[in-house]
Amino acid sequence: MANIMKMMKQAADMQKNMAKAQEALAQIELEHSSGGGAVTVTISGDGNISAIRIDPKVIQAEDADMLEDLVLTAVQGAQEKAKETAAAEMQQVTAGMNLPPGLGF
Repeated sequence: MANIMKMMKQAADMQKNMAKAQEALAQIELEHSSGGGAVTVTISGDGNISAIRIDPKVIQAEDADMLEDLVLTAVQGAQEKAKETAAAEMQQVTAGMNLPPGLGF
């Protein structure tokens, strides 16, 4: 019975810590650029894109395809940074919990 109570307390503590971590992730601002800085995407640690900056030098009608590729590459890179940051934060929250792999935290 004591083990169940201990596990319930650990789960409650982890839930509180996860909520704090998610709040902290929302405050983290990450950037990713493509094309040597031609396109820069700003994203929060929780995955919300807040800005896309495009160097005016790359805005030319004949290069629309290239610009689209640069934007896509920058967005994908920013999203990957946000995922990695969130995973690292959640790993800290669940450290010592002996959770099975792939539990989704």
